[in-house]
Amino acid sequence: MEAVLWYVLTGTRGGTNRARILRALDERPRNANRLAEELDLHYETVRHHLDVLVDNGIVRDSGEDDGAIYLPTDEARRNWELVEEIIEKVE
Repeated sequence: MEAVLWYVLTGTRGGTNRARILRALDERPRNANRLAEELDLHYETVRHHLDVLVDNGIVRDSGEDDGAIYLPTDEARRNWELVEEIIEKVE
């Protein structure tokens, strides 16, 4: 998980936005539309980053297609100290 977190949050161009999304989801679970509004990002941008986070096991969704709620996975929570360290470096 450590290598995945470093890669997804710092090793690619969208790392900063993914870090912002992950921090927002740590505060409370949200759907893509709400994240887009609160982070002032385009909805499709948020959807793309959520897909990357889900594909890498960092975030999971509620399973509903429209209006799915996203939150950090248990694995991400177990590594949250590292997540915080990485987020501080990219902000």
